Amino acid sequence: MEQIRRENPMIFNRGLAVTRKLGFPDVIMPGDIRNDLYLTLEKGDFERGGKSVQKNIEVTMYVLYADGEILKDCISLGSGEPNRSSYHSFVLYHSNSPRWGEIIKLPIPIDRFRGSHLRFEFRHCSTKDKGEKKLFGFAFSPLMRDDGTTLSDDIHELYVYKCDENSTFNNHALYLGLPCCKEDYNGCPNIPSSLIFQRSTKESFFISTQLSSTKLTQNVDLLALLKWKAFPDRIMDVLGRLRHVSGEEIVKFLQDILDTLFVILDDNTEKYGLLVFQSLVFIINLLRDIKYFHFRPVMDTYIQKHFAGALAYKELIRCLKWYMDCSAELIRQDHIQEAMRALEYLFKFIVQSRILYSRATCGMEEEQFRSSIQELFQSIRFVLSLDSRNSETLLFTQAALLNSFPTIFDELLQMFTVQEVAEFVRGTLGSMPSTVHIGQSMDVVKLQSIARTVDSRLFSFSESRRILLPVVLHHIHLHLRQQKELLICSGILGSIFSIVKTSSLEADVMEEVEMMVESLLDVLLQTLLTIMSKSHAQEAVRGQRCPQCTAEITGEYVSCLLSLLRQMCDTHFQHLLDNFQSKDELK
Repeated sequence: MEQIRRENPMIFNRGLAVTRKLGFPDVIMPGDIRNDLYLTLEKGDFERGGKSVQKNIEVTMYVLYADGEILKDCISLGSGEPNRSSYHSFVLYHSNSPRWGEIIKLPIPIDRFRGSHLRFEFRHCSTKDKGEKKLFGFAFSPLMRDDGTTLSDDIHELYVYKCDENSTFNNHALYLGLPCCKEDYNGCPNIPSSLIFQRSTKESFFISTQLSSTKLTQNVDLLALLKWKAFPDRIMDVLGRLRHVSGEEIVKFLQDILDTLFVILDDNTEKYGLLVFQSLVFIINLLRDIKYFHFRPVMDTYIQKHFAGALAYKELIRCLKWYMDCSAELIRQDHIQEAMRALEYLFKFIVQSRILYSRATCGMEEEQFRSSIQELFQSIRFVLSLDSRNSETLLFTQAALLNSFPTIFDELLQMFTVQEVAEFVRGTLGSMPSTVHIGQSMDVVKLQSIARTVDSRLFSFSESRRILLPVVLHHIHLHLRQQKELLICSGILGSIFSIVKTSSLEADVMEEVEMMVESLLDVLLQTLLTIMSKSHAQEAVRGQRCPQCTAEITGEYVSCLLSLLRQMCDTHFQHLLDNFQSKDELK
């Protein structure tokens, strides 16, 4: 919308009315504050009241504050129209069961919402004297319940109370103590019969409401979290119940929830640290769901522009390391796997928190931070080095870690040099068991993680590529020797050859090509010969190709071999020939 305003200033200078979506847009950015209550006047059922014909009923609505004052300009009948202090419905001729269906927007200030209520006054409009309107009843509804939640998005049946023109509403306390609906009545069953206003049991009035607010909630558990300071002894229970809050409510109040979590963390890190960490992991993984995936930019904006937890990185690193260290002992690892899946955004918070702390302290505790990251990577390597062949749970934990691992490179590059990050990654990839000691499914996950590492920005730097290339080639070499996952391996090799070719002007490329020749040339030739021989054998015996020996794989490896040969220079060929001791080896 801001972009449209900038591009079309003349249109907006003419008093153009802009209507916001009834409900919320697909993405709610941090700082987008809204507090609109949409009320629909649904219907009413009224008695004839001794008249020979049915009534002509008009509804008048007011919004009143806790002290009985009518809130000014809190009723909107439509975009572009001036707000007003009262609303008058249209009148259906001779109808005791009118159906209005009118939608009204109530842009009530957040600070006036608590304690305010709606009052609906019902009048019969005379057909003889158009100016005569006789009050015969009213209904009311508080905007917030006693527990602090707002009216639910639903249809509400309100009680109708009898009154007349002589009735006065100056003392609003006379009716606010009465039940406004059936649910309210259950909360105060002992109502005296001698009251000024008596309920008309045969009459009822229906409204429906829909709240579009980034500050007020209809969820008790979420409200308890946002108002945690009011009940400090319930914080642990409140944090545990965050998982019961719907995803729609969480993304709607994302900034307030995150702010609250980090304030709680600062309040007592030792007591609430792990619970806050688990809550943060839950929210991060919620945004991985395809239903809420478009809220990831909202989280990014929050971290960059609104996050203020300068001390949070210490506890986040501690909790993450603790989870990884426990992976060898725990039978159930659901929480650990969730933390592994949330690794990308956990590192975003860690890095941004450290940046904020460095700014505030002029870089204090830099060595402690670097040491904690190194210890964290030791724990990561420990998890990946474990033998998971007999533990499906541990295998899932390792798979979740490997899937998330390449997503943290860019975050680390904000705090460490290219060479330092490459050393972290090399140590991690090097800690993974060889293809002989892991199952096929883990083989695929490991290679996919290597493929994403090769495709990452980190691998595009010659300084880091020189460090990473040996360990990447080592794993590829092992898989080609074992003839495993050939298609994935060819894809990784294709990416490497493409990157090296685009960097051919750099002096370091000669060294990289030398590495590839020593590690790959022999095994590439053997792989290609094996694929072709298997393919011919299958055709001869069965008249069909085996799945691993298709023309696609053959073509991929021919392409890989040609790419390597093209990037070799005279020096590489001469060095290769010098390695052969006799002509028989060349054959």
